[in-house]
This record gives sequence, structure tokens and C-alpha cells, in this order.
Amino acid sequence: MFLPGVDQRSPIARRARDIAARIASDLGGVEHLTEAQMQLIRRATLIAVSCERFEAQAAAGEEVDLDLYGKLTDRLGRTLQRLGIKRVAKDITPDLSEYLDEHPSSH
Repeated sequence: MFLPGVDQRSPIARRARDIAARIASDLGGVEHLTEAQMQLIRRATLIAVSCERFEAQAAAGEEVDLDLYGKLTDRLGRTLQRLGIKRVAKDITPDLSEYLDEHPSSH
């Protein structure tokens, strides 16, 4: 059980399980994780769910504590780094010949 003593059917508990499962999958699956990694995943999941709640409040037009949101976001990043999840840069530079083919009037 991911969160002992908590109704596992609640929307937040379900979302937490989804986040934890995705992080575990990013690391190769639960069967390959140590207890220490699982503990960090639980902490990262709590932080992620908290950030999502702030985001939902902001989207609803409510005021949010941006300082706390920023701290949580930073801590989430550090926790994920400790887990070994690395940021992978995405190449967004279009191939020149593809660009010219897609925009014939540009040349």
C-alpha cells in the first residue's frame, strides 16, 4: 500500500499512485528499486501532488504562495536528481532541408 491509513480511492491518493508508478517506471520498475529509492519516490510524489494543488488553485484564479510553490518545485527537482532522473535536452533545431521543404516561399 502506497499511503497507509489513507483512502486509496481518493483523487489525491490515485494521483499520488500514478506519479509514484511513473517515477518508478522511469527508474526501471519497482522490482529494481531499493527501499531508499522508494522512500525518495514517496517524498517526490508528495511534493509533486502539492505543486499540482497549487497549480490547480492558480488556474482557478485563487492566490497561491509563490514562494512556497517555488521552494517545493526546487526540492522536487533536487529529489528527482538524487533518484538519478536526469534532464534530457530535446533537440528543437529543425533540419534545414526539412524546414525549406515545409516553407517553400521562404527561399
